[in-house]
Amino acid sequence: MTSHALPPGHVLRPLGPDDLPALLRLHAEVLRALPEPGLFRLFGGPERFLSEHFGARGESLGVFAPAGLVAYGSLTRPGAGDLDNYARDIGWDAARAGRVALLSAAMVDPSHRRRGVLSAMIERMHADAVAAGRPVAALWASEGAIYGRYGFGLADRAVELEVDTSRPLELRTEPDPRPLRLVEPGEAPAVLAPIHEAALSRRPGGLVRDGEWWSRNVLPEEELSDERLTEPRVVVHPEGYAIYRTGQGTVRLEDLVAADARVEAALWRYLAGIDLTSRIKAPSRPVDDLLPHMAADPDQVRVTGEYGALWLRLVDVPAALRARSWASGDGFVLDVADARIPANHGRWRLTTGAAPGCEPTADAPDLSLGVADLGAVYLGGARLSTLVRIGAVTEHTPGAAARLDAALAVPLAPYTND
Repeated sequence: MTSHALPPGHVLRPLGPDDLPALLRLHAEVLRALPEPGLFRLFGGPERFLSEHFGARGESLGVFAPAGLVAYGSLTRPGAGDLDNYARDIGWDAARAGRVALLSAAMVDPSHRRRGVLSAMIERMHADAVAAGRPVAALWASEGAIYGRYGFGLADRAVELEVDTSRPLELRTEPDPRPLRLVEPGEAPAVLAPIHEAALSRRPGGLVRDGEWWSRNVLPEEELSDERLTEPRVVVHPEGYAIYRTGQGTVRLEDLVAADARVEAALWRYLAGIDLTSRIKAPSRPVDDLLPHMAADPDQVRVTGEYGALWLRLVDVPAALRARSWASGDGFVLDVADARIPANHGRWRLTTGAAPGCEPTADAPDLSLGVADLGAVYLGGARLSTLVRIGAVTEHTPGAAARLDAALAVPLAPYTND
């Protein structure tokens, strides 16, 4: 790792339970200076969230100036097989499921920004992720320009949908006829988990959810962003489910998973028929969602927004590339630029296919690219050939970008809804 010096008199060290009062004070002070503090709420409340990032379950780092705590960052430091807290497997092929460290919170006192404080914390977190056997780090970025500088690439996107249900929603797809049933939120995690886990094998980017994650983050009793909405409601199909809330004549769709188009049609038909509602708002759906194509009247379904979702950082390039599953077998020499993690910087011979490999080489490169762009294409959501066209990636061997795109290809666009 590169070494970023802290300002004189500043110390970077792990935080413990005794530091929680100072951490909470810093968190509150930073939020007061933000235009939309509600976007940075911590699930379960700040005290519970932050206390779970101490010790064995997680790691919190703090930077202390002589006057006290001026920055903190929270990252999981899990053991083998650990699925709790904010570290999850991303939904890759089960035989080579990659392990991911999630940067779940980072805040710096405004008076200490642009002084190397965040760089020092992220450098330490990257080193800890590698030591824990997690070759990929992930985050949801409030400001993408910040984390692009640290080698994170935008790996998947999501869209917002709005459906006019003031009239019947006619579908071009015949809904699956098997019955739907409502499930109480308390019973839902056990019922939904197998369906969700099956979906991870079909679409990359999803995160494994344990029981606590379901209860606290997917099915909380209250929706803090809109108190007018009801508690979560859950409708289940043998091969799919939808989680939603209602209020003010609107169905707000929180999560929808379906094994195929007919199951998806059955769930949308149910949502469109809920009494005393006239629209569905879905704030997060995959970019290749079927409903805009499924609706008989395309004007009933509008894409009202698109935004960047999960950002990935390959902190151990060869381990990350070996962990991924590949659509085809091929070979490439990649010249990877990584100014922050020297162990990644250089040329790598990548072999794709059933037995992937990635080893150092001195051979001439087929492609030259930065580590952030490698993170952006890692899940198959972005195309190297597009990055070549805009000049972000250099293609030395004609056709190499298209061949690597074919090896990276996934059947469904990556999507993260956690």
